[in-house]
Amino acid sequence: MNLKKWLIFLLVLSLFASVAFAGDEGYRELEKKVVEKTLSNGLKVIIVPRHNAPVASFVIYADVGGVNEQQNLTGLAHIFEHMAFKGTKTIGTKDYKKEKEAMDKEDQAFLALRAERLKRNPDPTKLKILEEKFKKAGEEAQKWVETGEYDKILEKEGVQHLNAFTAFDQTVYFYSLTSNKLELWAALEADRFTNPVLHEFYKEKEVIMEEKRMGESSPIGRLFDDLFPLAYKAHMYRSYVIGNMEDLKNITRQQAMDWFKKYYCAKNLTAVIVGDIDPQTAFPILEKHLGKIPSGEKPEPPITVDPPQRAEKRMIMEDPSQPFLTIAYHRPSVTDKDDAVYTAIADILGGGRSSRLYKALVKEKKLAMEVEVMPTFEGEKYPGLFTIICVPNKGVTNEECEKAIYEELKKLENEKVSDDELKGVKARAKSSFLRGIDNNLGLAIQLAFAENIKGSWKELFNELDQIDAVTQDDIMRVSKSLFRRINRVVAMIETKSEEE
Repeated sequence: MNLKKWLIFLLVLSLFASVAFAGDEGYRELEKKVVEKTLSNGLKVIIVPRHNAPVASFVIYADVGGVNEQQNLTGLAHIFEHMAFKGTKTIGTKDYKKEKEAMDKEDQAFLALRAERLKRNPDPTKLKILEEKFKKAGEEAQKWVETGEYDKILEKEGVQHLNAFTAFDQTVYFYSLTSNKLELWAALEADRFTNPVLHEFYKEKEVIMEEKRMGESSPIGRLFDDLFPLAYKAHMYRSYVIGNMEDLKNITRQQAMDWFKKYYCAKNLTAVIVGDIDPQTAFPILEKHLGKIPSGEKPEPPITVDPPQRAEKRMIMEDPSQPFLTIAYHRPSVTDKDDAVYTAIADILGGGRSSRLYKALVKEKKLAMEVEVMPTFEGEKYPGLFTIICVPNKGVTNEECEKAIYEELKKLENEKVSDDELKGVKARAKSSFLRGIDNNLGLAIQLAFAENIKGSWKELFNELDQIDAVTQDDIMRVSKSLFRRINRVVAMIETKSEEE
């Protein structure tokens, strides 16, 4: 599941869940209920007891994503996310011993095929023979697979929201069960993050490559695929999470297993549970199961830092589709002292129908059908992008919209926002925050994010204080620093007919 689909899902979930938890405790009281403990193997556990209903949401957060990849191995984080659902030595197999023998032969056949593929001048006849051998080896291995058994076990127990997503900064696994299934969850998660067997590895890679093709079939998908390497010169935010097609084609099962061994040790994982759970009863159960995951050593963070941008960057992609405009500005990570100011600026510019860009471009000038502003776009742990997206109306050019957007940005640099406007930002921030923590799963995900991205789950509960401290002078100061031409990356789709 990609990050954007997850964010939409979470928003919908939050809107529904807010009915269930309306009138729940104040967030400061909720903060006091958070209990944390580090298991003997170094795995951090965060529990929030909520006894509104006999259910709980469970999250395993792996502190690894696309940013941890390297050339020739892009897409590994996402590949392993898929593999984590395939099962273990006891789940997803009819006879592991026989399947292992068949998988070894499949791997050998793939390595022979891969070696021929990577030659400067591969032999077409030999390739065809090797492809046939690999296909037959895969069919033999498939005979021993119990497809979807992990999902079926949980479905029998009434699981809800069973899914995962991979992003630049993290890989997150989550689902909800009745709270009396705590030990089942702990046993299953301990098994899949201790004894993974990459069943159907090469078959699943084909699924991921098809997902890649589908993304590239969309003009907007292609635009964003090219935006990141344009915006980032060296940092791995430049490589879109799903990976490069040739890398996906040639990655081996052993490389995926090496990735697991490096990044899925206990010290690189965080477990978060929110719901009808008693921490004192839960911790012995979690130690019994999750405590079995090998401790390992937390991997070093990426060393490469993107150098300062020297000049504005622009990209025009010609396509028969409608015009589309993206304007991105480099900004610090979300741990920066001014993070709340970037959030406030994004809300002023694009926070709904009362925002400045919506009123100016959509309502008044009729230049655009849609304008969206994001304080961060995909990457958050390291310096990222403040992004404006605009869809021009029929007959309107990207350049007309771009000019109108810059006019509004210039106002933020030179004129103080009104008291009422700033009050509205803070009111919407509070409403959004409370909706986000109203449901168990939303709160669990956000606690895991804060723990790993911002350094502590406690930072989640400081967000309102930080946004409340934003001043009119802060908005002007950060706007002047942010909206510089030298700091800008512009990517657009320009409509051209097939003939042109």
